[in-house]
Amino acid sequence: MLAFIGMWETLAVLVLILVLVLFRMLASSGSQRPAKRGEEGDLAQQMANDFWLLLAQGLGAGRIPFAPGTFGSLLGMLWFLVLVDLGVLWMYLAGCVLGMLASVWLSGKAEVILKQKDPSSVVVDETIALPICFLPWVVAEWWRQGSVPEPDHFFFQTNAWATLLIFVLFRVFDIAKPWPIKQSQRLRGGWGVTMDDVLAAVYVALMTLVLVL
Repeated sequence: MLAFIGMWETLAVLVLILVLVLFRMLASSGSQRPAKRGEEGDLAQQMANDFWLLLAQGLGAGRIPFAPGTFGSLLGMLWFLVLVDLGVLWMYLAGCVLGMLASVWLSGKAEVILKQKDPSSVVVDETIALPICFLPWVVAEWWRQGSVPEPDHFFFQTNAWATLLIFVLFRVFDIAKPWPIKQSQRLRGGWGVTMDDVLAAVYVALMTLVLVL
């Protein structure tokens, strides 16, 4: 069972928000005038686009008018805790890889829909990068104890300060974008959106590696 109190309650709230947004989308589309022949496909495409944008924008976190990247990173903390709670190292690693690939696709899709290069409202890249920051810590605990630590391990006393430091460092590297983070934004499509956050997470992971050795 999950030891980190409040995590699943938070996840339930996010799921509820997702359901409400989807319901609103369906309700608004249903209130429109009856679609003529040829318009049904356009309506279906619009609904699909709204759904992909909802995911790319972190269930609406990216639409917050101030510091959307920070809110996307907070969502990434939740994603990190979900992966840790799975309790299996290979599933944690798979979650990091699959999350990165999903971000590449969703970010690229959002660029096409919004007709913008690296839209600020797209925060899925921050979300999926957070678990990479903690990777050395998770692997070190797995090596020492033979299992992935419980989520509350990262919030015990001094560990809580380390967790906060990792989060802050990620935001610093994501904003400052030292070489080659900024240069990676020149990559095409969703790769350019995603890789700068992944590289920022790698910087933090290397620093975390020094702490756990």
